[in-house]
Amino acid sequence: MIRRVTAPGLFPPPAYSHASVVEAGTRLAFLAGAVPLDEKGNVVGPGDPVRQAGQVIANLREQLAAVGSDLAHVVVTEVYVVSDDPSVLSAVWDVVEASGLSAGPHSSTLLGVSCLGYPGQLVEITATAVVPERTEGDR
Repeated sequence: MIRRVTAPGLFPPPAYSHASVVEAGTRLAFLAGAVPLDEKGNVVGPGDPVRQAGQVIANLREQLAAVGSDLAHVVVTEVYVVSDDPSVLSAVWDVVEASGLSAGPHSSTLLGVSCLGYPGQLVEITATAVVPERTEGDR
């Protein structure tokens, strides 16, 4: 069974879900790319990849919460940055590390790309996370 989820606190994405949860033993959530948009669909931090990375992490937290998971349960990410400058990629990675995402440790790929889906977008992160089982105290 696959349950597709759009996080209610985020700008509704066009033609995709923020996450898909697959129930087969361990539940996994496959999250669409978290982007640097605010709840109204505006790019946060135009021209500033570090600020955009912070917004992307905040949006990723929202996506994870919507499916019952969190940053500690992320098992893999892909981090996309519009740049061919290693220092820019490194600055974005510093935001990822500071978020606790890399504390897992989780598997990750950091990529410099030529463009992303929204005008002015410089950062995007996709993720796969475990959705922990609920206990009686969680309900």
